Amino acid sequence: MIISGVKWMFLIIGTMIGAGYASGRELWEFFGTESTFGIILFSVLFFICTYVIMNISFQKESEHYKPVLKELMGHQLTRLYDAMIILYLFSVTVVMIAGGGATLEVLHIPYWYGVVILCSLLILLFIWGINGMTSMNAFIIPILIVFLVGTLTVFQWTTGFSLEIDLRNQRNWPAAFTFTALNILPLVAVIGAIGNKIKHRGEMWIASGGSAFLLGSISLLYNESLLKVSNEVMLYEIPLFAILKHYPYFMVLVMTGLLWAAIYTTAASGILGLCTRFYEYFKMPFWLLSFFLLLLMIPLTTFGFAQLISILYPLYGVLNLYILASIILHPIINRFNSSIKT
Repeated sequence: MIISGVKWMFLIIGTMIGAGYASGRELWEFFGTESTFGIILFSVLFFICTYVIMNISFQKESEHYKPVLKELMGHQLTRLYDAMIILYLFSVTVVMIAGGGATLEVLHIPYWYGVVILCSLLILLFIWGINGMTSMNAFIIPILIVFLVGTLTVFQWTTGFSLEIDLRNQRNWPAAFTFTALNILPLVAVIGAIGNKIKHRGEMWIASGGSAFLLGSISLLYNESLLKVSNEVMLYEIPLFAILKHYPYFMVLVMTGLLWAAIYTTAASGILGLCTRFYEYFKMPFWLLSFFLLLLMIPLTTFGFAQLISILYPLYGVLNLYILASIILHPIINRFNSSIKT
């Protein structure tokens, strides 16, 4: 049970920590100054949402996200949000691919070479399906977390630790709702694909609690680090490099490789959600489905990494507030309906 719970935890974290999050761009778009309480609130909301989605997925023994969506939204809105999830997964995977190309440019690898390498590895991954993806996350994500937290901790140590805890000046707390809402659709898509593989409820507590705690802690540390280089963040496509410029070039190489790996895991999560959704229509192997999806995505990466995130992410965050409310209220409504029936 513990091993399975940790495996799902890293799958969830791998869905979150991608081009937008690990690079710092996503955190900077939503948080920044006066955001400590907002990040703590995000952690609580993330725990609630992850557990509710896993519970529904477990009860439905789902193989893709549509049964979970029907439970949350009802039959009338399922079609609308089904289309939204498809569009979201498609566009965010485009962002991941663009981020993969942008990251490798730091190593003087041409942008399109990075894009081709990332897409080739995605197709290769889906020869093994979900099992290959969970194993990859369980290997890559702990390494990424250790290096990211280590880098940020050393940076804070050398510049003087600081944490904004004055609750009287925390005006950015509403960002917790839009930031959580932004990440709801990929969670629904990925967790919906593993419902038939969850065996015990304990797995859900470990996965949801562990991922919420780790993401909340890392977000606080990361946000405070970015605030210290706020004057330089806008000069970088990837804000993490504003912090890494204070480190030896070797560390830049290491973190670039791990950042690229995180981008890869999130792109894989997006492809997984799309493949599990379209499989019932096309009955193709996942690697072949991913090949055709990637052919459609590659031309769209020319819009630019930072531009895509700054436009798409806040928009989806606002649009997803309704599904966020549905997830939070779902246990309350279920208990109310059960009491009426009895």
